[in-house]
Amino acid sequence: MISFRSDVLEQAHKQYKTEPEYLWMKYPGYAILRHADNQKWYGILMDIPRDRLGLPGDGYVDILDIKVDPDLAGSLLLEEGIFPGYHMNKGHWITVLLDGTVDLELIFSLLDMSFQLTGRKVKGKQTGPRNTKWIVPANPSYFDIEAVIAKGAGTQFLWKQSNHIAVGDTVYLYVAAPVSAIRCKCKAVEVDIPHTSKNPNVRMSRAMRLQLAERYDQTPVGLDVLKRHGVSSVRGPRSIPAGLIREIESLYPEQ
Repeated sequence: MISFRSDVLEQAHKQYKTEPEYLWMKYPGYAILRHADNQKWYGILMDIPRDRLGLPGDGYVDILDIKVDPDLAGSLLLEEGIFPGYHMNKGHWITVLLDGTVDLELIFSLLDMSFQLTGRKVKGKQTGPRNTKWIVPANPSYFDIEAVIAKGAGTQFLWKQSNHIAVGDTVYLYVAAPVSAIRCKCKAVEVDIPHTSKNPNVRMSRAMRLQLAERYDQTPVGLDVLKRHGVSSVRGPRSIPAGLIREIESLYPEQ
């Protein structure tokens, strides 16, 4: 039976220098992941009966509880293997199956989101290193990104705000199927703009202004390229691996 429990623990140790804590003698399979500075939890690993989540079959399943951006929670809960937080605030936490249903790279991305959201803040800002380079999904059914790209470098446009993205950050827009490729590189020039979408399918209260920096027309930066760097899907804003950036830069060297 597949379980990504050890992979999550290894990632927490490698990425955040976190050692799991086992706090409950009654539940030896429960482990928490917490920040060393503010002592806040950013992950809880548990093994629970399958029927607690309405899953078929007997026995137990490994799960991970993590905190997410409330703006993303609704769309994440539509994904197979993701449920409202188990014994946690269901508006801010989700439960992720570790049995292979959810892609490991997505689990790592969500774990990173939880780590950032629960990090210590000073004067409203989180301390420690912050990611500044992102992949953000674009649904061509909701927004004509190709029309923006056609206008060329320097074009500015509004995009749904992500809580993690700040002015100066780099945003690579990944256009979903049938394109399934990173189509352009942008820079965030303004954030937290009050804005609602006219499209009833797009939930938005704030926007960020992006400026088109580069367009990727000649050589596709497709899903096959992303998978070589461990990115098998882009369902929400996530950090972009350094190796993927290097490959994009080799395909499109700066003039």
